[in-house]
Amino acid sequence: MAHDCSRSLGVGAVYPFDARGVAKRFRHAAIFGALDALEPGETMRFCNDHDPLPLLSQIDNIFGERIRMAYVQREPGAIVIDFQVVS
Repeated sequence: MAHDCSRSLGVGAVYPFDARGVAKRFRHAAIFGALDALEPGETMRFCNDHDPLPLLSQIDNIFGERIRMAYVQREPGAIVIDFQVVS
């Protein structure tokens, strides 16, 4: 049986999202779409070259308590944030 990449891996799954590879004009829309596609218990591991404070504020305004944010790495040039959907 072939692997179906469109299927969720389920609760506890961590999906990587490297924002550095997305054109700047599409970046926020792509991030919001990816977050909206997550199921409760799933996590998007976001990687970026700078701390996206305005984006974090937008995510909080759009998703509220549905998304839990936690820094995994917070160093200049290397930012990793886990966004987990809570039920």
